[in-house]
Order: sequence, then C-alpha cells, then structure tokens
Amino acid sequence: MAVRLGSLLAASIVVLTACSGGSTAEPGSGKTTLVVKTFGEFGYEQLYQQYEATHPDVTIKQENIGKLGDYLPKLQQWMATGSGAGDVVALEEGILTQFMAKPDQFVNLLDHGAAQLRGNFLDWKWQQASTPNGDRLVGLGTDVGAQGMCYRTDLFAKAGLPTNRDEVGKLWPTWDAYLATGKRLIAANTGSQFYDSSGSPFLNMMLQQGDHTYYDRNNKLVIDTNPGVKATWDKTMEMIKAGLSANVDQFSPQWNAGFKTGKFATIPCPSWMLATIEQQSGPENAGKWDVARVPGNGAVRGGSFLAVPAQSKNQNQAAELVKFLTSPQSQIAAFKAKNNFPSSPQAIDDPAVQNFTNAYFSNAPVGKIFGESVKALRPVYLGPDNNPIGDRVGNALTAVEQGKLTPDAAWAKAVDDAKRLVK
Repeated sequence: MAVRLGSLLAASIVVLTACSGGSTAEPGSGKTTLVVKTFGEFGYEQLYQQYEATHPDVTIKQENIGKLGDYLPKLQQWMATGSGAGDVVALEEGILTQFMAKPDQFVNLLDHGAAQLRGNFLDWKWQQASTPNGDRLVGLGTDVGAQGMCYRTDLFAKAGLPTNRDEVGKLWPTWDAYLATGKRLIAANTGSQFYDSSGSPFLNMMLQQGDHTYYDRNNKLVIDTNPGVKATWDKTMEMIKAGLSANVDQFSPQWNAGFKTGKFATIPCPSWMLATIEQQSGPENAGKWDVARVPGNGAVRGGSFLAVPAQSKNQNQAAELVKFLTSPQSQIAAFKAKNNFPSSPQAIDDPAVQNFTNAYFSNAPVGKIFGESVKALRPVYLGPDNNPIGDRVGNALTAVEQGKLTPDAAWAKAVDDAKRLVK
C-alpha cells in the first residue's frame, strides 16, 4: 500500500465478496433483500441475524470490500451513476467530506426519525454527518477510532524495557519520548524494529496537530502553510534517521507476515485495528501483545457512518436498519465482536464496554484505555481529498525510508503532488 495514509484510517483485510447492484425482492418469498455495502471489519454478522429474526420480511445481504482504498472508487462510481450502491453504504470519516458536498445523493435520515436519536451519539460525531444548516443528516455514526499504542511485551523485555502497560505508557508522554524509547530498543539488538512503517507515527502525530491538516475548514489546501503538517513531517524524518522503521507497508503481505515474526515492536493502533493484529499475529502470539496509551494527548483515527443512498428502492426499511445497527446496544455488540469503539456516550459508559478486557492482548482493559479520553476529543477536520493526498504524502515517506529521495526533495514532491491533485 506504500504507506497509504489516507487509506489507513479504517482499513483491514477481509475476504472480497461479489458486488452486485441494489436491493431485490426474493421471488415468491414476500421478503425484501437489503444490500449493505461495507469495507473492513464492522462486526455486524450476529446483528444481521438478530435483525432478520425480528423482521421476518427482511433479508440482509452484506457485500464487503476489504480495503477502504478499493471501496472508495467503487462507491464514487455507484453514486455518480445512480446505480449499484444498494440500500446502506458505509462512509469512513476520511471520505465523508467529499460526499457531504452532495447530500441529496443520500436519504435525509431526519425524515426517518433520526432527530430523536441525537443524544445517542457524541455531539461532534453527529455534526460530522450534518449539513451546515442542520437540515439534513447524511449518516449515523458507527464507531470512533480511539487511539492506543500496541506493543510486544516479549520484545520489550528482551530490550530491557518495562512491560507493564502503565509503565510503558509513562515511557512516552510525548513523541520525542517515543523516539527516545525506540532508540533504546534498537540499541538492544532485539532483531526487531521499533514500528512498522513511518506512516504510522506520522498519521497519529498529524491527528494531534490542532483543528485541521491538509485542508482548512473552508476546504482550502494548506498542506504547505499549516505548520503542524511540516512539524509532523520533520519529527517523522528524525524517526527514519534513527532507523526505527521496519519499512513494511500497512496491510501488505510483508506487514501481515511481520506480526508473526516480530518484525516490529510497536504499532499505533486505533481500536478497530486490534482485530487485524490478532488475525495476522495468530494464536501462537496470544499474550505477547498489550495496549498502552498513545503519546501526546490522544487522537481519533478513523471511524465511520452508515448512510442510505437516495437510489435505494427500500429507503424506509434501509433507514430502520441503519438506526438499529448504530444504536448503543448494537455499538456495544460490534465493539465486543471486532473492537470497533462506540460513538455513543451511552455505549462508552456502559459497564459492558468499560469493563471489557481483551484476552489476546494480555487481558488489557481496552474498554477503559480507549474510553478514557475519547468523549473529550474532537477530531481534526479532514477535507474532500484528504485520503488521496494522504496517499501521496505516504509515497513520499516511503521514498525517504527506501533512500530514493532526500527528506527535502520528498517533502517538495508531496506538496507538489497534492497541489496537482486539487487543481
């Protein structure tokens, strides 16, 4: 993926299933089939069964595309042509802004009773999918990418570093301290690098830099004038120079294999990534992973919404399914299934979330870790071409890691590529 920073926001590898058109009625059955288009791991399989059991006139067909980067162009085509989007589509926060520019392509969920549900969502999450005047609601929130730092306790022990998650968190109150810790691990000659690829810390630092990143809130490209972007780039260059990166692109075959072989000792991990780490590391590495706080003041990386395309032939039924899948109880179920952290305050505060531990990650209290600050966070603004620009910045980072470009030349190329993209 060449450190596809835009695509990293909410991607994980799953099986690609066939993608057909819209909803259908099963011949002779009297049932309506609702087609749900998703990417990654949403954890809805049992919820679909539960909904079908209480709605015998509905059959749900999920069509899942594993990577967000593969999903986005298909979604753009479906929306542009007015065909193929089915009845419910997932909108990741990094791609949401471009679709909010044409809200009439989606059913206004306020016309389907969603206004009564506003208290079920973090206020900033609700606002993200609302038009500026508040008269249209494009989607309802599913999860938020609450941040943590996943690490290998066995590799930390081998390097003479603390392994207790609280003590590990104290190692890196800042990204400078994270860099210093990485140097200690590299100096210990454990055979592993400190992190997977430089896009990981870069993206997490970017999300802590203030109100916005590549675009301001007027959708003006500010990649070369926002000081936070360049400061993040420069700090990442220090990490590359220190030799901390394993230089394996996220979601590549080499990255997947790296989990099994212990190629890297840490990875900044939004809650949804825990399922991917477990899947790729395999049962032989159970109990070797743990979760600590992320450096800095926390961040939200990723998180999605469910929307009903206006092209759906079953808008009422689709809207009801969206409300069910995004309810507090359904968000709790999705968290338990795939670690997708809730966007509902009620779900976040529920003992089922707060007391939830993850056996694979050394029984880490992931509900508490990811929930401690998420309600107080407000994610940075992501402009319409955030993901494609992130991909180009990621390519530039990779070029530095591979010794193909100097840091200055790579930065100039990233800026130039971004400007060419938005012309």
